[in-house]
Amino acid sequence: MIIHTLKVGPMQANCYLLECEETHSAIVIDPGDDAEVILDVLEKRKLNLEFIINTHGHIDHIAANADLKKKTSARLCIHQLDAKMIINPQKNLSSFMGRDISSPSPDVILEDGDIIKVGTISLKVVHAPGHSPGSIYLLADKVVFSGDLLFAGGIGRYSFPGSSYHQIMNSLKKIMELDDDLIVYPGHGPITTIGEERDTNPFLNQ
Repeated sequence: MIIHTLKVGPMQANCYLLECEETHSAIVIDPGDDAEVILDVLEKRKLNLEFIINTHGHIDHIAANADLKKKTSARLCIHQLDAKMIINPQKNLSSFMGRDISSPSPDVILEDGDIIKVGTISLKVVHAPGHSPGSIYLLADKVVFSGDLLFAGGIGRYSFPGSSYHQIMNSLKKIMELDDDLIVYPGHGPITTIGEERDTNPFLNQ
């Protein structure tokens, strides 16, 4: 699996394009904006986009959903508890940024424990509420895509409508059970590891 990291939108969210070298199929995680940039990588790499996965329903992780759906045959996936959020500009917070973004409805409703497979890529869905009710992280071989649950030196906000400090702390306990050498690809900022965050993240050492 080749991981392409694209920083998209005004909030410079991390969009991850996962490429299967054998089948030339792909998954996009959190296309938060700049659909033309994502489509350009797909075209240059000659990739067939099969799935769009939103780790949660906020604008900076969904804004390019519609354009990618128009230009590809990819199926859109999100956890059931955030499924209505992506189609509602107030719930996905885009109306507060003056954009009124409404994503297409999801094609696939995700639940905890689901497996998404494309070529040689396999992602396990783990429900991790707190930043939003339907927040998830995605486990693959030696890596985890943490969405806005865990960052390098920080954690996701829990002050948004539908977020919860109690839930996010429980979700952080779950992700901290993973192996120290697992590489963390977060929704914002640089990559890190589970071990590094266990040792140095001030939110995990209170």
